[in-house]
Amino acid sequence: MIELAPFYQQAARLHHHLCPRIVLGVRMAVYAGDVLGLTLPQTDKRLLVVAETDGCFTDGLAVAANCWVGRRTLRVEDYGRVAATFVDTQTGKAVRLSPQPNARELARQQVPEAANRWQAQLLGYQRMSPEQLLLVQSVTLTIDVRDWVGRPGQRVLCDGCGEEVINGRERTINGRLLCPACVTGAYYRDTR
Repeated sequence: MIELAPFYQQAARLHHHLCPRIVLGVRMAVYAGDVLGLTLPQTDKRLLVVAETDGCFTDGLAVAANCWVGRRTLRVEDYGRVAATFVDTQTGKAVRLSPQPNARELARQQVPEAANRWQAQLLGYQRMSPEQLLLVQSVTLTIDVRDWVGRPGQRVLCDGCGEEVINGRERTINGRLLCPACVTGAYYRDTR
């Protein structure tokens, strides 16, 4: 059984406090490792985690799995859901974990002496069994993992804006190499 307290402490240092969503992130990552038969925190880049929200939850995932955005082993697809998909990049097996629908109620039952709902979730999520706390789904990705991880060393200049595009993120449209912003529009607008 893996000791969870060091993960909680490390994530709390990153986030400046321990909260229920950090606990959920840590618990999800560790349980996903068990389900996939992987040792966590990983020491290689075999596991890819796709978090469905950002913030403290993602800090818990990152610490327990040793998956980071900068290493291209953690990706955030912000759906505003406390859930994550864990992909074994060697086997292709993927599982998606989310809290059980009644996890908050069960946490309160685990810690009836808690001063408030937040405290009950913080302590209850630590005490609950993985099966009580988490829902596990086997899933198949609709996106090729290589498209997320990228292709290191690949560089082209966008025929639209002239900026460099790295890791194979360019798209070819009518024979022109374009960055995603030139294809679908950017998240920003130049104000000059």
